[in-house]
Amino acid sequence: MSTLRIEGIPHEHAARLWGGGLDWNGQAPLRRIAEGGANPCRHCLGLIAEGSPKLVFGYRPFEALQPYAETGPVFLHAEPCTRYEGDRLPDWFAFLDPALVRGYGADDWIRYDSARVVRGAEITAACEAILSDPSVAYVHVRSKFNCFQCRVDRG
Repeated sequence: MSTLRIEGIPHEHAARLWGGGLDWNGQAPLRRIAEGGANPCRHCLGLIAEGSPKLVFGYRPFEALQPYAETGPVFLHAEPCTRYEGDRLPDWFAFLDPALVRGYGADDWIRYDSARVVRGAEITAACEAILSDPSVAYVHVRSKFNCFQCRVDRG
């Protein structure tokens, strides 16, 4: 049994944007062409191929507004894709260098004592260590720019 459960953003969040809905800032997502290799889709957790259309939008990975409910820019394939659900991070996460990994309590507040800045190859171990603290409900993995990548729960 895996110690981790990794999932892309909820399908209903992605479907809202694919259907023309507004992002978490109340704005229409921007349609752009992916440039370079660093265009991760937050739904399938795959990389959007260079030259392919993508949606750029403001996302808040929290249900309720509260002081730690950050909203930031993320990407989504412009066309529907399959939501990622797995027990390991996709291989490209090894290239997040550095990555921000931090735990949140059941109240969705950051547990500052859990926060770590790690190399991409160390993300899984950092998630496992943070989740070994019973006061941590889940972990967020973010890029060095603080862009949300995914949520990690206990497996």
